[in-house]
Amino acid sequence: MLKRKSGIHSLKPLLISAQGIHWSHQRVLAVTSQIVMLIITIILLTNVAITLGERRLQEEWATQRYSELQTVATLIADKISFQQFRTQMFARGEILAQFLERPTRKQHQKLINNWSKLMEHSPELMGVALFDAKGRFSLATNLNFGTQSLPPSLLSTNRSMGGNEIYTSAVEFSPINGMLEPYIYQVAWLENSDQSVKGYLVTYNSMQKMLEAVKPAFANNQSPMLMLDTQGLLYAGARQANPLPRIPETMGGSLKQSYPALWRKMAMSNFGQFHGDDATFVYLKVELTTQHEAKREYYLVSYTLNDNIAAKFSQWHNILIATAVIVSLLAIGVMVLSHLFKLEQRSRHKSIELANGLFNSDMGCLISNDNGRVISANEKAARSLMLSPDELADRSLQRTLHLEDEAYDAIMQTLATKGDWKGKICLEAMGGTSLECHIRQAPGSLSGQEYYLVTFDDISDLVSCQQEAFLYQLLSDSAVATALTDANGHLLKVNPKFDTMMQLDGKLSHSLASLLENDLGNQWQRILQHISSQGLWQGQILCAQGVHSSGCLQATLKGQVDSHDELKYIVCTLEQASPRSKMEEVGDIMPHRSAILINLLDLDDYFKSLPRSSREHSSLILMDISPEGMLSHMSDIGQLESRQQEIEMQLLKELPSGYQITHWQLGKVIVILPDTNAANAHEFASQSLERLNNNGLGEGISIGIAAYQAEQNLEQFLSNAEIALQRAKQIGEQSICQAFTRQS
Repeated sequence: MLKRKSGIHSLKPLLISAQGIHWSHQRVLAVTSQIVMLIITIILLTNVAITLGERRLQEEWATQRYSELQTVATLIADKISFQQFRTQMFARGEILAQFLERPTRKQHQKLINNWSKLMEHSPELMGVALFDAKGRFSLATNLNFGTQSLPPSLLSTNRSMGGNEIYTSAVEFSPINGMLEPYIYQVAWLENSDQSVKGYLVTYNSMQKMLEAVKPAFANNQSPMLMLDTQGLLYAGARQANPLPRIPETMGGSLKQSYPALWRKMAMSNFGQFHGDDATFVYLKVELTTQHEAKREYYLVSYTLNDNIAAKFSQWHNILIATAVIVSLLAIGVMVLSHLFKLEQRSRHKSIELANGLFNSDMGCLISNDNGRVISANEKAARSLMLSPDELADRSLQRTLHLEDEAYDAIMQTLATKGDWKGKICLEAMGGTSLECHIRQAPGSLSGQEYYLVTFDDISDLVSCQQEAFLYQLLSDSAVATALTDANGHLLKVNPKFDTMMQLDGKLSHSLASLLENDLGNQWQRILQHISSQGLWQGQILCAQGVHSSGCLQATLKGQVDSHDELKYIVCTLEQASPRSKMEEVGDIMPHRSAILINLLDLDDYFKSLPRSSREHSSLILMDISPEGMLSHMSDIGQLESRQQEIEMQLLKELPSGYQITHWQLGKVIVILPDTNAANAHEFASQSLERLNNNGLGEGISIGIAAYQAEQNLEQFLSNAEIALQRAKQIGEQSICQAFTRQS
């Protein structure tokens, strides 16, 4: 099998474009769609990986922050327990007992100084106050907490607490230096030996400083921490460096109103996580102290900004994006290479199929090397050369083609200079056929050796057709002038006699109507109608003087139709004939310028083709030829048809030149009379009726005559003639009636 050079595939000419690699629109769309789908998939997977990674980091940080919140809650609970112990120690202090026994100024000052020293070592302790047995303020370390009254539930005798128990209040606000400070106060009962209340000791502790004291338990001391009650009011953590948009910025602000989604999540559980648009929140509900009056439950909330998590994840983010880009490029490369591989495979397959199909087709193919030795040949070539394929192998190309030395050397010289030779090889002397041979150089195999591709086409039929055409040409060169025209009468072919007679000088840009203007020009449309309906028109024409020696020619126009029965060609022959008079024309031959039209459409075409002056001065005769009572039975129809055919033929024989007869319907005939006035039309009708009577065909015939009126169509013209025909039947005595005569 022949192989093309793979290294010069793009440099060698191809037989057809299908042999090369071509990116069709469908394949380009397929590759584009695959690449787009790959890119979209990689982007989605990368986004999912980045989102999952960030979410995983958020969950890890949230878990760590939740552990820190648990530690903070434990520390706060321990702090409050310690503060209760400290409040109890204050209530049992010796200096306070001395003051209660002898409330002098000196003891008062000594007590205040003692409390002040203790406050210096306790940053969260905001103040200490003393109230009497009725809950009235007695003294305090500062005036910020002297005005607050004790809850009535603690002063009531029905209270459930007392003795060594310590009451811890809910978180409240107090203005300190122009700012609200969250705090809790603890109340200790000062009782006599008989368990009667002699006063109340109250300590005030800052919740903000308490949270700041335990906040180092966070891994990041800058992490925000909020404290809210069970109604969503903010009690601590309002002063943040970069507050979130929906987090309250003032003490007492409501998270329930500013961030409803977060609050709903917190209200449904005691702890958990919430992933917001800006941050990830971790919350924990803690109970600061347990006592009979009420539970002191609060929410500790901390959050981590998503931007901080994204910044921590940025390195992995970049790694994922770089990996996605590399994978995308590799995948796109694999896709393009796979399509190229498929295209290369298809190209090679098509080339093999093409070579195999050409070599084993109905065309004779033969391959020889540059030394003129036949390498291979297909069956068609072997049959054309009258040898078997085995005999052709390694045979000389000169012997195979039966060429003389000079002819073979000339062919090889042409191949060496042009690379291509085409000519005719005649093997008829050896009992073969005539072949058209085409030899061309073709690229060789990997060794670089060139070879010749020889193809054969059997042109025996062509040679036979050419010979036959030559014989027909000799046959047509006769004494009879003959011309072939198209359906419109334009000349296609003429023989020498016609060319000489019409003085064409080889020019075929004429038509019969223009060449014979005086005889056929005005009647050409009627002649075409006749040829279309009858297939033949014959008549004598009188050409102008000087055109031919005789003054009269017999013209025969024969039509040729196509597969759709449409007129396609017209064969015209002109023969010299003796002139005949009008009386000699009467007989059984068909007159030369009229025919019986078979339907009203043909008559309408004929009527429209008339010159305007002839149409405006025309008359129409409508003839009813059915005798009374002839159609009484269906068997009479055939008789009427036969009678009508006889009458029509009789009228056609006597029909003057230029008149037209039409078979309209059974029992009725129409005659168009161009350039005819009322008197001439009546005279023609009378003479026709007389001749029919003489031939025994005038029985039961009625004639209606109408003259053409301005702007009438054929239907209106025929309607007027029908009116005249009805009057002719009503009169009874005379069979001819004329209506709608034309005004002079």
